[in-house]
Parts: sequence; structure tokens; C-alpha cells
Amino acid sequence: MQIILSHNNADFDACASMIAAGLLYPEAKAVLPQRTTSEVEHFLTIYRDVFPFLRPHECPWEDVSEVILVDTDTVDAQVPELPEETVMHVIDHHSGEKPDFPVLGEYRREPVGACVTLLTESLQEKEISISPLEATALALGLYSDTESFTLPGTTPRDLSAGAFLLENGANLEVVDQFREVPLTAEQQALFQDLLEHSRPITIQGVELLLCRSEQEFYTGHLAHITRKLLQISGVDGVIAAARMGKKIFLTSRAQAPQIDFRPLMEGFSGGGHAQAASATIRDWTFARVLEEVEKKLPAIVSPMLTARTLMSSPARVIAPDTSVEQASKMLYRYGHTGFPVVEEEKLIGVISRRDVDKALHHGLGHAPVKGFMQRTPVTTSPEATLETVRSLMIEKQVGRLPVLENEKLIGIVSRTDVIQAMHGRMPTEAAPRMPVKRQVTKTLERVLPADAIHLLRTIGETAAASSLQLYLIGGIVRDIFLGRANEDLDVVIEGDAISFAEILRGQFGGRVRPHETFRTATWVTPEHVHVDLTSARTEYYDFPAALPSVELSTLKEDLFRRDFTMNTLAVSLHPDTFGELTDYFNGLQDIWDKRIRVLYNLSFVEDPTRILRAVRFETRFSFQMDTQTKFLAGEAAPLLQSVSGERLASELSRLFTEADPRAAFQSFSRLHLEEHLLGSPVSLEEAKRRLGALTRLERIFDERSGWLSRILLYCSRTELDSLEKLAVYKAEEQLLACWKRWLSPGQENTLAGFHRRFHDYRIGWILPAVCLMEPEERHAALDYLRRRVRVKEWIRGQHLIDAGRKPGPSFSAILEEAHIRQLRHPEVPTGLIVEELLEIS
Repeated sequence: MQIILSHNNADFDACASMIAAGLLYPEAKAVLPQRTTSEVEHFLTIYRDVFPFLRPHECPWEDVSEVILVDTDTVDAQVPELPEETVMHVIDHHSGEKPDFPVLGEYRREPVGACVTLLTESLQEKEISISPLEATALALGLYSDTESFTLPGTTPRDLSAGAFLLENGANLEVVDQFREVPLTAEQQALFQDLLEHSRPITIQGVELLLCRSEQEFYTGHLAHITRKLLQISGVDGVIAAARMGKKIFLTSRAQAPQIDFRPLMEGFSGGGHAQAASATIRDWTFARVLEEVEKKLPAIVSPMLTARTLMSSPARVIAPDTSVEQASKMLYRYGHTGFPVVEEEKLIGVISRRDVDKALHHGLGHAPVKGFMQRTPVTTSPEATLETVRSLMIEKQVGRLPVLENEKLIGIVSRTDVIQAMHGRMPTEAAPRMPVKRQVTKTLERVLPADAIHLLRTIGETAAASSLQLYLIGGIVRDIFLGRANEDLDVVIEGDAISFAEILRGQFGGRVRPHETFRTATWVTPEHVHVDLTSARTEYYDFPAALPSVELSTLKEDLFRRDFTMNTLAVSLHPDTFGELTDYFNGLQDIWDKRIRVLYNLSFVEDPTRILRAVRFETRFSFQMDTQTKFLAGEAAPLLQSVSGERLASELSRLFTEADPRAAFQSFSRLHLEEHLLGSPVSLEEAKRRLGALTRLERIFDERSGWLSRILLYCSRTELDSLEKLAVYKAEEQLLACWKRWLSPGQENTLAGFHRRFHDYRIGWILPAVCLMEPEERHAALDYLRRRVRVKEWIRGQHLIDAGRKPGPSFSAILEEAHIRQLRHPEVPTGLIVEELLEIS
């Protein structure tokens, strides 16, 4: 006999899971535990005949051979002991280890908001039809255990299960009707006693309410009562401890993500969710239980996010005499919406972008900001919680809150900071101000050569001796985690890179190449190893697509100026923290997820060449831009037209030489970049056909035609002028001039005509032009090239001189005719052709 069981004091999720299991195991009988919640009792009073559960005393336990255990992994103590050979199936959504009894059947434990979600997915997979009433019962469990999809543990799978149930007729009016049941008189009395004997406790900014009650009789549905206590008290979490006769019941409910009740309840052999857990305790005094609860409370609370955690520090400020025009430039430079105004280290006001824009509109750009600033700024303390900060912003309608400590400005919290915190799961994820740290020395040693590790340790120790912080950064760190070879030692220093490079040269020798504009330097060691040293800096752009201006800054701001999160990883070289990874933007996770993600929405606007870089990384690493990054790239693509030819050529040459040409071509065209770089590009289908043809020809002739040829494939043969911007080197200018000449109208498409066009140029230059020709012309050109490669030695002037002919004006005509004959008859010896031509001439 098969039976379906769940936990005692069964709630709607347990009840719904048992009903769903009955659909999956139609021969099984569902056995309700002795106690259920008041909501479930109310529901079963109406639908008892529809869902025929057995009660424990009605089950023939001696016949049970198989148990399906849902919404728990523990067999209730009221169940008689079952034989060891009983087949057990466990389907649960609570965290925990595999149960200690043998699970001979299905074992499924997955982190979703409700257990009924797992069973609903199984119903979908097996295409088992359900009635509207069954869908409603299952929806009751789903909506109850996720608090209508609002609890932190809710997953997309829960919403998908809900959609399936609604599609099958689930009635939300019935769901709403049974989820909230009025308290009985007995329950109201317990509720009142718990409330009267409650004590608020604040731990790390989290407000808890510890309620207690003692009575000699049992009153059920403590979970329902505890939820009511949470609703009316407005605290972050409630713990209700009730002694009823010889047993003590602990029930907890929370509405703050910083609370996890499981460690508390597990200490009493209980369990549940992070924000809804319970335990039943025997053989303890009530005083001892309360004492143990208070002792364990700190373990259930994570620190609240505070202004100190969220703020940017140090805050950028301006002086009261700063002009409105200069303030406007600074707002754009740093992407801020306002600045604190400080005089003699004291905050005297705040100037917003709106105030600045209004002043500029009235032609007051020359005026000082003190005439337009808000003189009574709303501020907050560093210990203010996220909720306090959010409430202040809503109540006062401000977007930035200066953070003051001892009347001194120590940072500023923006709307963006609050949004990031509200949508993060953990403090480190919600606030990129708190970087992820991890030790990766072993990874470095596994990937980098020993001499490279020794060099990094040496320069790290040298920097530490001068009280400088040094970090390995950028592409080499990314490639270390990708397991790819990279010999570029890029190092960033919180200080001046040129000065530090001179220190290295003074101590170890070698030479230094400084770059004053960007305050960078390359130190070439005596062993000829190149170490690129960069000053930690902030870059800002005076207008979109401009070259960046630079000022020295901190590591965090240096990382923020970078193109994508995967390139923002920094590894400390300081001897005390050598090998410690700093990851402000979850870049390592993006590497593992093969995701390309920009750091801020204006990234492509400020530097459109990053679009080409993103395409290159897609093809080079088989990564994908995330949805937002791809959207932003598409929106900013027209700005590529304003980028200089040198910068475009630098990125395009790397794009079409570092990766598989076909993959690069696909990624390039996916964003329609050719439309913004060329005047009138051909259709994507035609460009793809040309690429396929060029790839085959390069393989046949064993030639490579270069990156510019890939761009040529997008062009109409009569409109090649748009390539002039990209041909920045002499060789490229010459190549483009050849293409224009070869593809101009009125060309002679005979063997002699092709030879006159092509004979001085290598085949790799010629093949791209051939791909733009019409079929008949292309076939003739390829016939010429095939004949050309069969010619072992071209007849030259020396051949004619050796045959007795004196140099003169006729040489050129004789040689051209000789070459044509060689092309037509490559098997004929050179000497015979020369003799024949000399006889004729």
C-alpha cells in the first residue's frame, strides 16, 4: 500500500502537496497528520468530500510498503514505526541534509518558494490533467507559502507554477477567502496574552518582538497567531514562545531579509523557512527555553544595510563660489545629479542638476552656485538604516543624502545606491561599495610562470616599502580565471605610476617609458619583461566619443572607469595581502556565467569603441552580452560615426584578427554596426555570401587578406570612399587605392587585362576585390589567379638580355606578352617562350 505523509501542524503547502502527490501517485492514500492549521481545517470542513484524506487512526499501517513524504523530510512522531524495507520518497523544498533513514525511492530537494511548485512541475512534465478545484487547492498552497510571491525565497519557478494553475482554472477569490481565517475566541485570548507579554529587542538595527505565554491547555494554530502579531506590530520579526501543558511551542515569522530563523529552530530540533520556522520542545523548562532563545538571537540576524555601507566616500564636493557653468561640467563629468556645497569643511548646502539647469537656462552660468543651492539640506547619519534612508528620500523628495558624522561630511547616498541595495539579496551584492574578497594565490601560481610570480611579489614588496598599494588588474586577471595564457603584466598603483616606475628602475635596472598624458609608464626589466604601470585614475569625457581626460583617483574609481565587469578584477600585490582578489562589480561571477556587462548605462555613449570591444570579447571568449548591455550597445551604435578613424581601425583590426572570422562577422552584423560605419552597405545575406567565398579562396590559395578586407565585404563596389576613414596606415591606403582602381567600371576582363591590373600585387590583396565582382568577371579573375600560381618563374628582362636582346623601349611589350603566354601555357619552358617571342619581334 502507498501512502502520502507530510509534517504535523500541516499548512496549506503541506496539504496542497499531498493533493498533488495523489495525482502523481493515483494508488496512494493521503494521511493527514493529527494537527493542521486553522486555515486548512476551515478549508477541509467545506471540501472534505472532494479531497478524502485519511486520519492516522484510519490508516492500516501494517499494510504500508511505500511512503511519499512531501514538504518535509521527517516522519511525524505520531506515525507508527515502519519496516526498514519500506520504500521512502522525499519531495521537499526546505534546506537541509539528506535524511538519516534510507530513501529507496525518489529524493527531490530543491530551493523553491513552495513544495507544491515541485509537484506542479511534475504534473506538467507528465501531462497529467487537473480540475479547476484541484488547481485552486494547489494554488492555496503556493500563494500561502510564498505570501502571494512576496517572500524572499520565491523563485521564477513558483510564478511559472502559478501561471499553470491559473491556466487550469484556479480561482483566486477562493484562494483569498481561505488564506485569512478569523481567530476564534480561544485564539484571540492567546493572541492578546502574547502581545501583553512581549518585549522588543533590537539587534544590529533589526527590530524583533519576543512574545511569551503559559497555559495548561492546548490552543492550536500558533503560526496563524504569530503572523497576526507580525502584521499589527510592524516589527521586522516575531518569535512566539508558548508553553501549553507539558510542551513548549516556538513559532517565528519575519518580513526582513536580514532575518533567518533556521539556526534558532534547528537548535531545538525544529526547522522551516528562513522567515517562517517552528519547533516543539519537550523536557525543558520555559525559563530555560527563553534564555536559550535570547542567547541565539544574534545568530539569526545579518547586519542591516546602513548609510555607512551604502554611501560613496569620500564625497565629491564643490565650493560655494564655484560657477554654475563649472558645476554643470562636473555633474556631467562624474555622472552625478548633485553636489554637496562645502565651506571650511562644513556642509552649507546642496546644488542639484535641476538647479544648475535652470540657472543655465536663464543665462547665469557665470554666477556662483551659492546663489542657487538648497541651504537647508536633508542629511542622515552613518548608522541610519536602508529603510530610514529610503523613507527620508520619499518624504523629503530628494535624490541624494549627505552623510554626516560629528558634523563632518563623510559620504553621500544616492537613489542609485538605494535601488541597488533594495534589489540585492545580500549586503555584498546589493552594495558594490563592499567588494567581494577572496584569496586566489593558488590560482595565480597554477596559471602564471614561477618567474612572473616572483616578479609580482618583488614589485609588490617595493611598493609596500614606499607605503603604496599595488594591484594586478585587467585582462591578465580575467584570463587567469579563464585559464588562458596572457603575458601582459598590467599593474595599477594608488599613486603616481611614473614615479614608481623610476623607483623600480633605480633598484633593479632596466628602462622606463613614461606616458605623461595618462600618467602611465612601462618598466622594461633587465630580462626584457614589460610591466605596464597605471596610476589609479578617473576618466571623464567632455562630450560623447571624445578621448578621456584623466585625474588621479582610488582603486575603486579606477575599476569603475573600465569597460566591462569581467575586466574589473584586481589582485593585491602587497606582501600582507598578496593574492587577495577585490571584486566590486561581481565580475568573477560574470566570467563564470560567460556574460559581458557594462558598469553603467552611459558607458557606450562615453566611448562607443567599447561596442566593438564587446563584439570582440563575444567572439574571442564565446561570451554573450547581457540583455541590458546589448540594448545599450544598439542604442549607442550611431555614435561610432563620430569616433576617429585611428580608434576605429585599432578596434576593428583586433576584432577581425583575434577571433574566428565567421564568428566575428556574425557578432558584428548582429548589432548592424556596418550601417553606422559605411555609407550604403549591402544586405547581410550578400555580405555573408562574400565572407564564405573569401574564406574558401583564402584556404585554396593559402593566403590571408587582412582585417580591412572583412569590412570591404559589406561595401558596394562603387562606394568604397567610406573605407578611407579606416585606412589609417600607408599600406592600408595603398590597398584601398588598388581596390578602387580594380573595381572601377570599364575594366578589361581578359587574361591580359587581369594581369595588367594584378601582376604587381600579392594574391591576398586581390581576393577581397574578386569577391565583390559579378559572377562572370569573378570566374575570369579566378581563372587568372589559378593560372598565375602555376607559373614557377616569371620571364624577366634578364632573360631577354641573356638571349641577346639589348634593353630598349620594346622590353615592356615583349615581357607583357611573355607573361600572357606563360599564363596560357604554364607547362611550356621559359626558354622556348623567350625564343619564340624574340623571333616574332
